Parts: sequence; C-alpha cells; structure tokens
Amino acid sequence: MYFVKNLIGMVEAEGIVAFSIPFTAGVVAAAFLPPGGDGDILWWATLVSGTLLGIACAAFCGVGERKWAARAMSFTLGVITFGGAALRGAEAFSLPGLTLGRFAAFIDGIPFPHDQTSALLKAFLTGRRDGLDAAVTGSFRASGASHLLALSGLHLGIVYGMLAKLLALIGHSRTATAIRSVTAIAAASAFTILTGASPSTVRAFLFILLNEVSRLQPGRRRSHISIYCTALTIQLAVHPLAISSIGFQLSYLAMLGIYLLFPKMNAWYPDGARFNPLKHIWTSMAMSISCQAFTAPLVWLRFRSFPLFFLLTNLLALPLTSAMMLCGLATLALCAAGCCPETMKNLTDSIGQALLYCLDVISTLRPPS
Repeated sequence: MYFVKNLIGMVEAEGIVAFSIPFTAGVVAAAFLPPGGDGDILWWATLVSGTLLGIACAAFCGVGERKWAARAMSFTLGVITFGGAALRGAEAFSLPGLTLGRFAAFIDGIPFPHDQTSALLKAFLTGRRDGLDAAVTGSFRASGASHLLALSGLHLGIVYGMLAKLLALIGHSRTATAIRSVTAIAAASAFTILTGASPSTVRAFLFILLNEVSRLQPGRRRSHISIYCTALTIQLAVHPLAISSIGFQLSYLAMLGIYLLFPKMNAWYPDGARFNPLKHIWTSMAMSISCQAFTAPLVWLRFRSFPLFFLLTNLLALPLTSAMMLCGLATLALCAAGCCPETMKNLTDSIGQALLYCLDVISTLRPPS
C-alpha cells in the first residue's frame, strides 16, 4: 500500500518529472546490470536495496519526507520493469511497416530526371536506402548528415511542422484548434505505423500526441519538460528494452538539449520587430549546437567520430531536406491523383540535386592543419 500510495501522491503533488527521473534511472541501472551471467548478483542487489530503501523511508520518515520513499520506489519500479522484460526474453518492439513496400515501390516508379532523386526521397520518407549509391551515402556520412537517411523523429517532426503550417489557414477558434489537433495526431500515428514505429519515431509521436492533447486544455499551462518526462515514462513503461537503442538514446538526448540549452542560446541574439534573416540563421545554429552538445559524447563513445562541420551541414541540409520532403509529398499526392505536372517533378529533383551537391562539397572539406 505504501508503494502505490506514495507513487500516486508524488505524481499529484510534484508532477511527472519527480517520478520519471528515478524511474528512468532504474531502467538504466537494470539495463547495465541485466539478470543472468555476471550481472545477476548486482541486478538483484540493486532491486532489493531499492525496495528496502523505499520501505524504510515510508515506515520511518515523516509525512513531509516520504517523497523520498516514493522516489526510491519509482527507481525500483524502473528496475522491475526492465528486468521483467529481460526475463521474459522480450524482443525489440517494431511494426512491419504497413504497406511500406508498396509505398516505396510507388516512389521508385516516379520518373524524376535523376535516378538518385527517387532513392533519396524514398530514404527520407520510408528509411529504405536501397537505390542510393556508395558515393551518396559516403557524402552523407563524411558531412555528418547520416541522421537524415535514418528515418527518425526528425522526419516526423518535419511532416508535423509542414502540416501545422497548412492547418493554420483554417483559423484559431476552439473548433479549428480541435480539428488541427485531431488531424495532426492522426497523421503522426499513420506515419509512425507506416514506417514501422522505430523508437525515435515513437518518441516524436508521443511528443506530438501529448502536445496536442495539452493544447486542447487552454486553462492548463504546458510544460515542455513535463511532456518530455511523460513521453519518456510511457515509452519505457511499454517497451523498456528501447533504452538500449542508439536511436532512442540520441533522440531523447537531442530533445533534452533543445529544451534546456536552446532557449538560452537563442535568447543571446536580441529580438527585433522587423524580419531579420540573421536571427533565423542564429536560431538554426543554436538548435544545431544544442543538439550536438548533448549527443556528441554518446556519438563519440559509440562511434569514435565527431562531425567537424555539423553547423554548415545543418544550416544547408536541413532546409533543403524539409523543402524536398514538402515538394516530394506534393509530387506523390499529385502523381497518385494522375495530374502531376512535370514542373513539380523537376522542382523536387532540383532540390534533391542541390542537397547532394552541398553535402558532396562539405564532405571534401578538411580542418586546417
């Protein structure tokens, strides 16, 4: 009873953040000390000590101090959650990508002027890299843009951003807001299921879902950190083995940088009343630096590499990628309707070729000796 009572009480009194942090710490601890083999004793020691700590705090601490009992118990719950999945031998959760093969084949069938355009668009929209030659993938890797070819939350975020701008045309009334939220959630869920529900894409979907649900409650203040912790807790509770996915780790680390570091860096540039292109450039740079600051240690630890020209790559590649996805989706829709003009295909192809050219140039740059 103490376990459930303190957990519920802490979430209500202090918010999801106070529960999510120790819960995630418990999942991480269990992931590094899995049951079985050499880690068996350490894993059970972590579980037992966390449980005893929670019971001791609940039994002997004062009423105002029992939040520490709830935190200890939430840590233990994280250990149990991961340990239970590991003991069951649960496999990494993924969906087969409903109709993904047909969608990829449809993209391949569009006659763009250059062969690599359809392969590039297919990689952005489905995550499939077959069709891209070694020179193209090498340019992406050398320029630090490989994350653009790995279908992730970034791509869903781009689609969500484009959809939000289009739906802004219907107004900002309560009814229009509800229509926008429902449409955004439906589109995000369809994209997630269609592309196979990778951990980073699921993260982006949960962020969109929670953000839109909170938008429908105008009297309640939205907190980015609360949304972050809620999504993290839900994803780990449903699929704790995702903690071992590099895509999951990089995705949440990048978002942590955006929430914690980006607002401070972006505020360094003074706001002005007029349109200022330099402000937009600085915003893009601050976003890239914020993500790299939190993901670079993990990238170096796992891959022993660091993209030296990541700022230049992101300043050029991200806008071109967004533009190509926007034009590409419009081209696909018009082709499906049987009325796509050649101008639209040529525009998509030109953006794709510009992207490849920029990355090819960046990949040849070398730091001064």
